[in-house]
Amino acid sequence: MAKVLIPLAEGFEEIEAVCLIDVLRRAKIEVVIAGVGAINIAGAHDIQIQTECLLSEIHSKDLDMILLPGGWGGTKAMADDPDVMRLLEEMDADKKLIGAICAAPFVLNKAGVLKYNYTCYPSVEEQIREEGYTQEHSVVTDDNIMTSRGPGTAICFGLAIVEKLKDTQTAEALKEGLLAEYC
Repeated sequence: MAKVLIPLAEGFEEIEAVCLIDVLRRAKIEVVIAGVGAINIAGAHDIQIQTECLLSEIHSKDLDMILLPGGWGGTKAMADDPDVMRLLEEMDADKKLIGAICAAPFVLNKAGVLKYNYTCYPSVEEQIREEGYTQEHSVVTDDNIMTSRGPGTAICFGLAIVEKLKDTQTAEALKEGLLAEYC
């Protein structure tokens, strides 16, 4: 069974985090929710999430993917966290999957793992680089890096990850069950 880490930092975007956790778990993908610096984390809209462990306890060798939700506060906290940087660098070196949605591609760029083609929340590309940025696709994959635009694309992003980690049949069945015909 594939194992995905979703780190949460203060100010994370709740829709993205919960949606991605839900879609992946529906696909029978193991999801580990780890707190950056604390177990209880408040999202951007003051929704509290109790994580399962601290990010500092996680080892990249135990993971198939790391997936970063956006939210500007959470993004900035992850970009400044040495454990996030370590995990991203190790996972990229091992060519493991790395995903980021909304503002979180900023973190990938800071870690030096963002490839050329990407998408993100509109205006965040100004903090990254405009070359290689597209807003025409809700999900962009470049090598081992997957990016998505924001809260409204979270289900589509989750389904793309399911297809990558499992198969098209599982992703299509979930898509149908979630009434996500727009993906």
